Amino acid sequence: MDPRRVDAIIDLGYGALIFVSIGLIVSVGTLVGVAFGLGVLISYALHVAWKMARFDPDWMTQAVEETVEETVGEQVEQVERTVEQTVGEKLEETVEETVGEQVDAVQEQIETVDRRIDRRPREDEIEDLLEDTVTDETEEADG
Repeated sequence: MDPRRVDAIIDLGYGALIFVSIGLIVSVGTLVGVAFGLGVLISYALHVAWKMARFDPDWMTQAVEETVEETVGEQVEQVERTVEQTVGEKLEETVEETVGEQVDAVQEQIETVDRRIDRRPREDEIEDLLEDTVTDETEEADG
């Protein structure tokens, strides 16, 4: 027999059993019909699982793999975003601190140079001193 025909006949048989359970609910009583119907549905679920495993033995493995890949992929993306955000914030803080310290150091050096420049005599003061020195030496030589 062709396996597909057997599967089709089995599926029709389960359908007929479901109609029998409906008939039992109507004629005998709700409790008996519901119990029979639940038994039919549970056995049908087992049949479908068996059929899927027989036609494609890797179907359950593939389904689990796909689910795991999706879940792990999403979690990895979340972790990457969190790490990028944390590292970016820390890097930004570190850069700001380093640049701030370097700017402060340069500013201190500029202030030191400015103070040194202010302590040195200006060109016109040096010329005046030279003129006074030359004048004093000339007077001493004359006198």
